[in-house]
Amino acid sequence: MLAGLVFTTAPVVAQPDCDFVPWTSYEGTRLLSGRISPAYIFSSEHIAVDADGAPNAYHPDDVGLDFLANAGYPDSSWWQSVLVPDPENPGRAYTQKSGEFSGYFVTRTSLEDKSRAATDPGRYVDARNVPYLVFPGAFYRMSGTGLLGDLGFAISLANGARSPFVVADIGPSRAQLGEMSIALAENLGGENINPRNGAGVPHGEILYVVFPYSSRDHRWPLSIEEIERHATSLMREAGGIEAIVACVNALRDDRR
Repeated sequence: MLAGLVFTTAPVVAQPDCDFVPWTSYEGTRLLSGRISPAYIFSSEHIAVDADGAPNAYHPDDVGLDFLANAGYPDSSWWQSVLVPDPENPGRAYTQKSGEFSGYFVTRTSLEDKSRAATDPGRYVDARNVPYLVFPGAFYRMSGTGLLGDLGFAISLANGARSPFVVADIGPSRAQLGEMSIALAENLGGENINPRNGAGVPHGEILYVVFPYSSRDHRWPLSIEEIERHATSLMREAGGIEAIVACVNALRDDRR
């Protein structure tokens, strides 16, 4: 007998079962839907950064957060989906007349506060401050993926960082899933993020939880605090972070 030694065993903690089942896929990305929750989940290692909605995103002299060419201005026919036309000269983009970012263009997001004027930068979702996710156009048009203003949660499987988000923009039709605002990229571990060249973005696999049609109960505009509070409550209803992360292997099955 070994006197003076105390042996202990750690309690066995049961791992939560995955409560999500195969639902559909988009461009090779598997999506699972909840059995008891209206949420759905997917993961991606692709990360692109969106500066749209930031009042200093684009400038006529191309000194904004992002390249002016990424707004399609002035040659592309699609720039009006990114930049607000000048009401007095619709063939040109509107520039801010006063304030900190006087001279910068006003850049749109698909999600808007329609109580504000079209030329008011505050009408749009500021990529610098609001964690938002971008849905590719074709994905947004898929049945069941939800609406603009829906809430969600993103979890970095590489570093454990997590953040609530709102679906705030619609991107190119067949783009990959994983485009996000500057603020969401920062919340997930990115540093000194540069939308011009993609520098500073977080690396590794990101797990996304989307609560489709949650915008019907939590209507835009919302404060950052409201986004966090409502998304956190919806996460609890979906089983919590651990239960969601337990589904990662099911998402990866088609990658083996």
